[in-house]
Amino acid sequence: MRILYHHRTRGRHVEGVHIRGIVHALRGMGHEVNVLSFPGADPEREHETSPQQPKPSRGTLARLVTRMPGVLFEFLELAYNLVTLVRMRSAFRRLRPELIYERYSLFLFATVWMARRRGIPLVLEINDSALVQRVRPLYLKTLARRIEGWCLRNCTGLVFISNYFREQAQQAYGELAPSVVSPNAADLSRFDPSRFDRTRLRADRGLRDRIVCGHVGAFAQWHGVQYFVENIAARLNEAPDLALVLVGDGLMLPTIREMIAARGLSDRVLTPGRVPHEDIASWIACMDYAVLPDSNHYGSPMKLFELMAMGVAVVAPDYDPVTEVISDGRTGWLFPRGETERCVERVLELTAHTDECHRVGAAARDYIVRERQWRNNAEQLLTLLPSGGVPA
Repeated sequence: MRILYHHRTRGRHVEGVHIRGIVHALRGMGHEVNVLSFPGADPEREHETSPQQPKPSRGTLARLVTRMPGVLFEFLELAYNLVTLVRMRSAFRRLRPELIYERYSLFLFATVWMARRRGIPLVLEINDSALVQRVRPLYLKTLARRIEGWCLRNCTGLVFISNYFREQAQQAYGELAPSVVSPNAADLSRFDPSRFDRTRLRADRGLRDRIVCGHVGAFAQWHGVQYFVENIAARLNEAPDLALVLVGDGLMLPTIREMIAARGLSDRVLTPGRVPHEDIASWIACMDYAVLPDSNHYGSPMKLFELMAMGVAVVAPDYDPVTEVISDGRTGWLFPRGETERCVERVLELTAHTDECHRVGAAARDYIVRERQWRNNAEQLLTLLPSGGVPA
C-alpha cells in the first residue's frame, strides 16, 4: 500500500522517535511510505547531538514560527492550511497515496478536507488537543475546538495515545470516527540489553558496585525531577550504595546540578545531559531500576517504554496512561501521583531488593516484546481502514 505520512512538527526528539518508529514499522510490513514534513524538518534523520557537538541549525521558517507570540502564532497555524493545500495537492499527483496518516496538529484541517473530497482514507494520530493543558497557552480556544471536533468526526479513523485522551474527546465532541488506543512503543533492535557489556559500562562511568536508579527525559518543571532530587538528596545516607543517573536536558538541569554540587553529591548523582538517541540505551544498560517522578493525565511517556524494553522497571506515578502500561509489582511500581515523598520512599526501599528489580525488569521487557513494539502500533492503525487494512 502507498502511504503518505504527513506532520506539522519539527520532527525532533520524542516527536522524531515516534515518527520514525511508525514509518519504519509500516515499511517493514511491506508498505511504501513517504513522509511529508514541515518545511525544514527531517524526522528521518536523528538530530540529537552530544554536548560536544554543535546543535543542528533549524530552517528559517521553523525558527520564525516557533518564536511567534500568542495569537499571532495561532493565526499562522491557521494560515498553514493554505501551505498544506498546495503541498498535499502536489503530493497526491506525485505519490498517489492510498492512505494518509497524519500526526494531528491544532488548527490543521486541510488534509482531512482534501482526503474526504478525493475519497482517500485518512487516519489521525492524536498526541495533542485543544482539550488539555498545554505548555504553550491556547488563545483561540473556541475556534481550535470547533476545528478539532470537525476533524475528529470526519477522518477515517483515530489513534489516541491514551484512553484518557479518547474519553476527553468523546465527552467534548460526541460521536467520533472509529478509534483505537495505541500508547508509545520501543524499537527492540536498539533497546536490547544483550547488546551491551553492562559491567564495563558501569565501571567506565564510575558506577561499579553501585545500585543504580536512573531517569531519562526532559528536565522540564512539570516532569518533577527537581523535586525528586531535592527530596532524595537529604536521604541518600539511608542507602549508601545507591547512585542516581539522570539523563536529559532542559530548563531545570542547571538548578539540579547546582543543588547536587551544593550538597556534595556529584559522585552519587550523575547528570550527563542530553545524549544522542542512539546512545540512550547504553545509559539505561547501567541501571538496576528507574524513576519517573511525574507525568500528566493524558501523555504516554516515550522513555517509559524504552526503559522497560531494556529490562529496567520503573517507579512511576499512577496516572491512567501509566497504569495502562505498568502493573504494580509485576512490570513496575506505582505511587500516588503528586506525592514525591512516596516516590522517594519506594526508590529507597528497592535498594534492598535488587533481585526484585531484575525480576520485575525482565517482566517489563517481556511485556514490551509481546505488545509494545512499533509494529504493534502499525498493525493497530491499519485496522481502522474499512476493509481491515486494505483501502477500498
